[in-house]
Amino acid sequence: MFKIGYRTIKTAIGTALAIIISQSMSLENFVSAGIITILCIQNTKKKSLQAAWSRFRACTIAIIFCAIFFEGIGFHPLMIGLLLLFFIPTVVALKVKEGIVTSSVIILHMYSAGEITKSVILNEYGIIIVGMGIALLMNLYMPSLEKRLYRLQDEIEENFRRIFQEIAMYLRDNQHVWDGKEITETVKLIKEGKEFAFQDIENHFLREEKLFYSYFSMRQKQFERIERVLSIITSISHQVEQAHVIADFMEELGERIHPGNTAHLSLQKLERMRAEFEKMDLPATREEFESRAALLQFIKEMEEYLLIKSSFKGMKRESRPSYIREAREAGS
Repeated sequence: MFKIGYRTIKTAIGTALAIIISQSMSLENFVSAGIITILCIQNTKKKSLQAAWSRFRACTIAIIFCAIFFEGIGFHPLMIGLLLLFFIPTVVALKVKEGIVTSSVIILHMYSAGEITKSVILNEYGIIIVGMGIALLMNLYMPSLEKRLYRLQDEIEENFRRIFQEIAMYLRDNQHVWDGKEITETVKLIKEGKEFAFQDIENHFLREEKLFYSYFSMRQKQFERIERVLSIITSISHQVEQAHVIADFMEELGERIHPGNTAHLSLQKLERMRAEFEKMDLPATREEFESRAALLQFIKEMEEYLLIKSSFKGMKRESRPSYIREAREAGS
């Protein structure tokens, strides 16, 4: 399906503006301002600023090298190769290698000019400043990612609920069959959530809030525990009384999944449940012993799962913007 993204629109408008402004300023090689704009427009504000700064530094180094090689030795095609032989390692060492392409354009401009004068240097800086300035101006607008982040949060929590329900059903009936699609879905959702959360961080220079990224990292750690739990319960082949008690706990825990932090309540219940199990009669058969041992390991993993959540500061659903809450309640 043909689709035009916001970055494409910004690039198209920014390139045209950069060329128009450069041409109106009577700059030589004014179309190069459009090339610089294209190179400097990035996915986030932070990346765009870093790209512009790296290219500006690299271009300044290129101008200095041009003065040394072209004016000091001569304007000859071989000098371009010799200049690049020293220039590229220099910008790589200074960690501004992103500016190699932009700087190469400047180098060719100055070679074509046949002389290194104040007006030539000012012309190149004019192109650089217009191209980078328009790119930064275009990147002042970044669409909000909040709605998408909250949607991913809801989908992950819903998958956690379904997984816990499936675990409860298997504990009650180890013949229960499950396709496990929520497992692969959750892996994908968590990865996507962390990527968008990091992008959101890079779009806010003055905001230290990393709550969304912390949230998805927390869910990733919890999910690793869930995967361990799944491998434990599949080893249980004998039905024991404790399995039904844990199944009830898992169902209740599934209903409590939310971005807030009430893990301490579930930890208390888990501890009470463990204490009750210790008071029960010892297993009568080897199969029962193995099943109960697996369930104890299961409890230990779930305790780790809850401890991970208890270290998270929590997020309140009420803190969501009203338009997101209304959309969620409407089922969209």
